[in-house]
Amino acid sequence: MDAAMSSYTLPGLNISKSNASKSRHKFSTHACELTCRSSSSSSTTGSTFQKLQLDTLAQNRNLVGKTFCSAGAWVHPLSSTESHSHVEEEKVGVLLLNLGGPETLHDVQPFLYNLFADPDIIRLPRLFRFLQRPLAQLISTLRAPKSKEGYASIGGGSPLRKITDEQADALRLALEAKKVAANVYVAMRYWHPFTEEAVQQMKRDKIQKLVVLPLYPQYSISTTGSSIRVLQDLFREDKVLSGLPVAIIQSWYQRGGYVKSMADLIEKELQSFGSPEEVMIFFSAHGVPVTYVRDAGDPYKDQMEDCIYLIMQELKARGINNDHKLAYQSRVGPIQWLKPYTDEVLVDLGKQGVKSLLAVPVSFVSEHIETLEEIDMEYKELALESGIENWGRVPALGCTSTFITDLADAVIEALPSAAAMTTSTTVSESNSSNQDPVGYAIKMLLGSFLAFIILLAFPALKNQSI
Repeated sequence: MDAAMSSYTLPGLNISKSNASKSRHKFSTHACELTCRSSSSSSTTGSTFQKLQLDTLAQNRNLVGKTFCSAGAWVHPLSSTESHSHVEEEKVGVLLLNLGGPETLHDVQPFLYNLFADPDIIRLPRLFRFLQRPLAQLISTLRAPKSKEGYASIGGGSPLRKITDEQADALRLALEAKKVAANVYVAMRYWHPFTEEAVQQMKRDKIQKLVVLPLYPQYSISTTGSSIRVLQDLFREDKVLSGLPVAIIQSWYQRGGYVKSMADLIEKELQSFGSPEEVMIFFSAHGVPVTYVRDAGDPYKDQMEDCIYLIMQELKARGINNDHKLAYQSRVGPIQWLKPYTDEVLVDLGKQGVKSLLAVPVSFVSEHIETLEEIDMEYKELALESGIENWGRVPALGCTSTFITDLADAVIEALPSAAAMTTSTTVSESNSSNQDPVGYAIKMLLGSFLAFIILLAFPALKNQSI
């Protein structure tokens, strides 16, 4: 491991954080790949994630501009037969990880339950873990009405699955154009198609090598970390999966293709303002609780700050020297989240006399509730009320051609490092409930009562949408 890297220790994985965000290098590093290693025997269990590699890539990108999923413009001269012939000897799979979202208003409450039942979202002390599901049930029930209003305002459900499916198709075609035939699967953490569904389909397709690609540019315990934990559980319990060579791309915000794609979108949207040079570039990222960073070593904050630095350096290289600001949105409950908060910063900018603002959803690559409702409606209204006169918003990357091409490059670069994934054995809550159903039922009843008391003490848990 490079001496410039310092280690984070998280449950089930080792993560290294580059000091690039501290030193602010003048060059861009590229994909951070965390590969899954095994010992000499594929049946040996142990630590899954042992190494974080910083890839450097000095490769120019020829595709420019953007192509959105709905345009269906991913056309290339290669036929399916031509592209498949180059990798006939092995069946490659790419697994895209994403959050998921309710597709109808009826799905909202169970989606919220799945979200809050995740111990990587609400991190309870070990002594109180039995409260996880009762608390999730109560929070999801109380929050569902307001959340339904938000989803109703954007058409009655989340477009995330449709967009992610389109990204999967675009990535498959981009890989074929590079002579790599691969099946691309979508695995959602909290709604269909769940990770378990995607993994079963991979088994049916007899995939022989797998690249896991989270659709989160920056790593966080609550996003990529949570999805990887599910994969660990599935692979540990399956003899076939335990021997499957896997490479996991841990984060990719440093990649030149991603940085340039973001800069392209910002540059284009700036031109819609009367005086582009006077526009404040306002990066709004999804927040995480401060305790994730302070106590659990989550690298998300450092990676986000480094990401903004790289994008602004790219813009400055193009002669764009606008002021910029980073803030965090979507906080939940009474605990402290990463600051500054988006809503508070918008009010402050208005007081400071900022008149033109371009919002950039930097941690999202697909449109969903937090861009279409929270940014486009709530934050826009707040900004205009606070004195900002000209509002704009950069669209999510979606199927922008340079972005998808760079993801394809990341997959190809990761393939040689694939190795069998093994995990340490633990007893899950579901297994313990099967072994002792009476004890589990008692815990659920007691937990429901205690969770109700907690909600009475902290009513803010039910007052915000997601």
